[in-house]
Amino acid sequence: MDREREWAWEWKEARTEAKLEDCRTANTMGIDRQHRSLVLRLCLLLTVLGVCVHVYLELGRWGQPFLHTGHPARGSQVTPGLRQTDKISKGVLLMIAGGEGGGPLELKGGEGATKKQVKYVRTLKRDTEAVREMAPVGGQDPGCCPPLHPRKKVPRWHIDLQPWATPSHTLEDEAIRFLNYIKTPHVSCDPSLGGLPEGLSGAGQAWRVCLDDKFSLAHHIRSKQCRVYSLGMGMEDKQLELSLARAGCEVHCFDPSIRQAHVQDSDMWYHRLSVDWRDPNPAIPSQQQRSNTKKLATILNDFGHRKIDVLKADMESAEWKILENLILEDVLEEVGQLLLEVHLHWPGFEVSGDDSTVVRYWYSLLRELQRNHFLLFYSHSDANKPHLFLHKNLLNASSTYILGWVNTRWKLQ
Repeated sequence: MDREREWAWEWKEARTEAKLEDCRTANTMGIDRQHRSLVLRLCLLLTVLGVCVHVYLELGRWGQPFLHTGHPARGSQVTPGLRQTDKISKGVLLMIAGGEGGGPLELKGGEGATKKQVKYVRTLKRDTEAVREMAPVGGQDPGCCPPLHPRKKVPRWHIDLQPWATPSHTLEDEAIRFLNYIKTPHVSCDPSLGGLPEGLSGAGQAWRVCLDDKFSLAHHIRSKQCRVYSLGMGMEDKQLELSLARAGCEVHCFDPSIRQAHVQDSDMWYHRLSVDWRDPNPAIPSQQQRSNTKKLATILNDFGHRKIDVLKADMESAEWKILENLILEDVLEEVGQLLLEVHLHWPGFEVSGDDSTVVRYWYSLLRELQRNHFLLFYSHSDANKPHLFLHKNLLNASSTYILGWVNTRWKLQ
C-alpha cells in the first residue's frame, strides 16, 4: 500500500514538473515571437522613413515649391527662373490652394516662359510689373543653376554639310562661294611686337601667326609658355618654327622621314611620326606598317600635352581628312591658332564625289571651323604655283592657299 502511494506521489510530481517545463517553454517562445515582431516592425518603420526622406529630397532637388509646412504643393510646377527664395515684393505672390476667382493665374514672361500651374493671389497692381521684371528674357534664365545632369556630347561620325550654294549644284557656283570664303579674312590681326623678337613679324614669309594682343599667343610668347606643333612631310619651310623656338616656344615637328624616333636640334624637337586621320590598324603588325602614323588626339595623350598654341599643318592633300578628324573628335578646342596649307588641284586623299560635291565638302569643313569659334585672319596664295582648281583653270584660282585661323575662345592662361 505504501509502495503504491509512493508511486502515485512520484507520478504527480513528474506530471507537475512536465507542466512547469511546458509553461517555461511557452513563455520563452512567446518572448522570442515578441522580439521578432518588434524587430520586424522596426525594420518596416525605418524602410518607410527612408522612402519618405528620399522622396522629400528628390522633390526638393528638382525645384518643387514648398509651403511653410515643408511639403510640396500638390500639382505644382515651378519655372526655373522663379524659386521660392526669390523675393519680388512684400505680399506679391502667395502659393495657396486656390487663386483669385478660383482659377489659376499665368505668369507671362518672355516668349519661352512656361505657364505656371501653381495658383497665386495678386495683392498689388505693381506686382505684375515686378513679375515681368523677374521673368526670363527671351526664354533664357540668367540666374538659374546649371543642370544637375549636363548633356553629354554625342560622338559625331560625319560633319554637317552646308546647303548647296545654288539650286543648280554647279561647280562654278560652289567654287565662287568657297574661294570668296577663303580669300576674305573674318577678323583683323594687328601685330603688337612689344617685347617680341622681330623675326616673328612674318614679313616676307608665307606662314604667319597672329600676334594681336587681344589673343593669347603674344602673351604666352612673352611668358615663355607657348607650345607649337608642326605637321609635315619633311620638305616644307621651317622658318616660322625656328623663329618661335628662338622666342622661347616649345616646338615639336612631326616628320616621318627622319631617322631617329625623337631628336632635339636647333631648339626644336623632331619626332618620327606622321599625323593621320586614323590610328594604325591593330590587326596589322607594326613592322608591316608603311610609317608610324597616329591621330593627333593620340599623340597629345601620349605626350601628356593638353594645349597647343599654334598648330601648323602642310600635309600634301591629306589636310581635309585630318581636319575632319580634328573637328569630329573636338581636338580643336585645345588649339589656339591653326595654320593650314590647302591643296585644291585635286579632291585629296579619300575625298570622293563629283567636283561640286567635293567643293561643298571643303566649304562645310571650313564652316565647321567657324562654328568652333575659329575666325580666318590670314590668306595667302603662291603666284608661282599652278592655277588649277580640281584639274581645271577655274576663276584663276591658285592650286594652294595658306590659311590662318585664330580661336577666339582661347583663354589666357
